[in-house]
Amino acid sequence: MKKITKSSLVVLTAALTFSGWFTGVSHAGVFVWGDSGIATLDMASAATAAALDNTSSELSGNVAGQRPFILSSSCPASFELTGRGDCSLVTRYQFYDSVQQRGVGGTQTALPKHRSGFTAQQIDLGRYLFFDPLLSKDGSLSCASCHHPELGFSDGLGRSIGITEKPTARGAPSLWNMTFLSSFFWDARANTLEQQAQGPLYDKKEMANTPVQLLASIRSNAYYPEMFAQAFPGLDGPTLEQLYSALAAFQSSLISLNSRYDQYAHGFHQALTDDEIAGLNVFRSFVARCAECHQPPLFTNNQVAVIGTPEPDGLPFDSGAEKTFNSAKLRGGFKVPSLRNISKTAPYMHSGRFERLRDTVEFYNKGRGHAVPKNEQLQLHWHIWEPKLTDEEMDRLVDFLGALTDESLLPQIPQVLPSGLQPVQSLSLAETTREKKALATETVATITTSNVTINQGN
Repeated sequence: MKKITKSSLVVLTAALTFSGWFTGVSHAGVFVWGDSGIATLDMASAATAAALDNTSSELSGNVAGQRPFILSSSCPASFELTGRGDCSLVTRYQFYDSVQQRGVGGTQTALPKHRSGFTAQQIDLGRYLFFDPLLSKDGSLSCASCHHPELGFSDGLGRSIGITEKPTARGAPSLWNMTFLSSFFWDARANTLEQQAQGPLYDKKEMANTPVQLLASIRSNAYYPEMFAQAFPGLDGPTLEQLYSALAAFQSSLISLNSRYDQYAHGFHQALTDDEIAGLNVFRSFVARCAECHQPPLFTNNQVAVIGTPEPDGLPFDSGAEKTFNSAKLRGGFKVPSLRNISKTAPYMHSGRFERLRDTVEFYNKGRGHAVPKNEQLQLHWHIWEPKLTDEEMDRLVDFLGALTDESLLPQIPQVLPSGLQPVQSLSLAETTREKKALATETVATITTSNVTINQGN
């Protein structure tokens, strides 16, 4: 095959750009030219990768041992670069007030406080780490395996499948708007995103890694040490604390606040249909009381609630937050999830008890404690009662919940990872974990050998 030249690739890149192939792509990869050739090759889109397919092998050879991953210096969409050099979130909700500044009130209500202070480079490093299966014990799972962007940053399963190929205890919650939350996991056992990251990383049933192996994998990689230096300049690294911080930075950038509901809340009332407006009225009514716990605009109150949700058939009762807080009052209690993008995250409840939103709504309508096991004495949340909604009202509630979907700020999935492993793609749920593990294990062996050779050369 004819060797590609720098000038010909510049022409190809320009042609793709002016033809619209790069249009609208955030974190677009940039070709940075140095004395010895290509210094960056993070494909801007799947279309670009396909166009360069015939030259990808030669390009990979050119970047080996150099610095192919230049982290983005641009803040994600909806963030602006401050004079301090970090990224600050900008939303219309910041112009509103709220009761006790906790995001409580009507449609035009301020959001609660959120995490800030991350740089663009830290967010971008977290993006690579989030999609990289290198973070798991055997290279078979990434964070995105259970938090897929196209599935509302969940995984479409009632209980997630970990490294053992068996279901874990609970489902993967959505990651949208995590920056506003004050506790994490269904049982609220983590208080920061950094603490939350360590749960799945080291859980033997999830990613099953160890701190020692994880740090060794990152430090021995041909590219990650330089990327950590870009994200944390002047600091020794990579360190695990920096890795947790980068993951927190990326997750804090996942913002979903531009649904049709939001447009309605900001004054464009034509954004919702008559049925959706009727559903919103039911949602906020004193009869249904949905908004008491799922408070707009975040659609959660950041609290734990005991609602008496049943487990899927055959599963034992889950004590939930009782263990976290050592409190019998919270037996069977779980975090109130945000309803943002709820139509994308079926099945529902902590262990996927309900397949459809309509079934979930009907559960709340059937009456206080109707699904509590006979041998359990739970202290149900006072908002759980018997609203006795009609079928019409329940249907309208489902209509309204669909208006909370907003994926306009979906992050770009990296097409090339520092580990050389495959990032999560739009895979059929029928594809088995075993097939993916076999492919990943084979790739890990190849990449490990390659990295050792490169590091010895440096």
